[in-house]
Amino acid sequence: MTGTIAVIMIFSIPILGIITNHLKDSQKIKASMLKDQLELEKLKYDNFIVETEKMRLELETMKVDYTKKEVPIFIEVPGEKTII
Repeated sequence: MTGTIAVIMIFSIPILGIITNHLKDSQKIKASMLKDQLELEKLKYDNFIVETEKMRLELETMKVDYTKKEVPIFIEVPGEKTII
């Protein structure tokens, strides 16, 4: 009986070390993944800001181009035409 307990004690210590090492490695991998995901989200946010600013500038350019063109608008009133 004491021999069995001794064998269990001798083999349980390395097994626990292996399990602990595995859990540490798993946590390091999860931390690395989380860091990468955070960096990706920052890049997505920066890209969104840049695209939004680009669209705003394009819209302003379109407004300026449209205001440069003076296109008369015709409104038909029964019996006469009015230009605004």
